[in-house]
Amino acid sequence: MSHTLAADPPPRPEYERTPLAVDSIGEIVRDLSWRERLTQNALFRRIVILLVLAAAWQIYATWLDNELMMPKLSTTLVALWDALTNGTLLERTLLSLQVLVTGYAIGVAAAGILVSLSATTQIGNDLLSTLTAMFNPLPAIALLPLALLWFGLGLPSIVFVIVHSVLWAVALNTHSGFQSVSETMRMAGQTFGLRGVRYIFGILVPAALPAIVSGLKIGWAFAWRTLIAAELVFGASSRSGGLGWFIFENRVALETPYVFAGLLTVILIGLAIESLVFRTLEIHTVRKWGMQR
Repeated sequence: MSHTLAADPPPRPEYERTPLAVDSIGEIVRDLSWRERLTQNALFRRIVILLVLAAAWQIYATWLDNELMMPKLSTTLVALWDALTNGTLLERTLLSLQVLVTGYAIGVAAAGILVSLSATTQIGNDLLSTLTAMFNPLPAIALLPLALLWFGLGLPSIVFVIVHSVLWAVALNTHSGFQSVSETMRMAGQTFGLRGVRYIFGILVPAALPAIVSGLKIGWAFAWRTLIAAELVFGASSRSGGLGWFIFENRVALETPYVFAGLLTVILIGLAIESLVFRTLEIHTVRKWGMQR
């Protein structure tokens, strides 16, 4: 029985292409227009958002026409300038920042110690999990009466509650970041003989840096909230304090523009720290390494 061989496929036609001239391809690289440069600038977009919020504040306060309830932005800015130049706002702000940075630094250091123990030992992991479950839900301001009893009417009481508010937020986020590090990276570090502190700072910290930075941001925000709330109570007790006491005494005097000036000071400091510290840290670490968009 003979087999019929399939016919060979027809040959493909040959053709030649003439290379296109470079001028006919179009623009490969072109300079962005000024509109495109502005819209792609994060600083410009943030400034636009702030201007829109400022305009909304001014329009609403003008429509409400009640300086006691809601002063205009222009009135608040005048009060802010007066409090900085002729009042005590600058002194109160520096005092609050001093207490805030002290408590924040102690809280971050304590969180680093606890998380390091949890990353290297099982008992440390159990200790951190237990302490976080116990104290993280506890509001820091609820400990202020005990702090006043233990440390008296002074800055150590406020530092204590700030440490409490910062410690658990930073520790929890850092611990979660360490837990998310892949086993491949862990085994690679152990293969190279990394142990203890070298293992933590050589493998875990760089891999978990996005979560660590998020924890630092949250801890900073919690520290501000606790500081202002504690100074409202502490200032009312000892007739001294920082921004919280500045806000409290102007509220009692019904100087609402100065109350808003104190709140605006907190907002401006928060924007400055976010832009100059945390954003710079992200740009030079997690974004530079391709770990975050």
